[in-house]
Amino acid sequence: MARRADAAGGTPATVALTAAGIAFTAHPYRHDPAAASFGLEAAEALGVEPERVFKTLLADTDAGLVVGIVPVAGRLDLKALATAVGAKRAVMADPAVAERRTGYVVGGISPIGQRTTLPTVLDETAELFDTVFVSGGRRGLDLELAPADLLRITGGRVAAIARD
Repeated sequence: MARRADAAGGTPATVALTAAGIAFTAHPYRHDPAAASFGLEAAEALGVEPERVFKTLLADTDAGLVVGIVPVAGRLDLKALATAVGAKRAVMADPAVAERRTGYVVGGISPIGQRTTLPTVLDETAELFDTVFVSGGRRGLDLELAPADLLRITGGRVAAIARD
């Protein structure tokens, strides 16, 4: 894969990947503001199976804010996420807090290049694919990269945190 920050509009995510020397491919698409699910919209627009497209969600735990990355067709298992980071409980973070802490808008939150480095957990199903898609830091932009590179750039770990 080529590094194409120019095609991505130079978001913090593409800048971070380029600076780290991590190969990625930017996949811009026309975003429909009326879309019910940003992630499923991306999968359909890009012609990629939803299991390979991942959404970035923030949860508030008794250990602080945590990033969970799960397939767009699934849901985040908050109890499993809490367990993965050694917390006792987790609830979805307030969207305004998520935007403020990451520097991204809801629907375009990338796990890469966030304003504040947060503990990150990637669902284990990502390892089934050579590459996965995550938000590139704005609505209408996904980045394709290897799961191992996603873990490296985020300092993340893998756990079973998704459910159907």
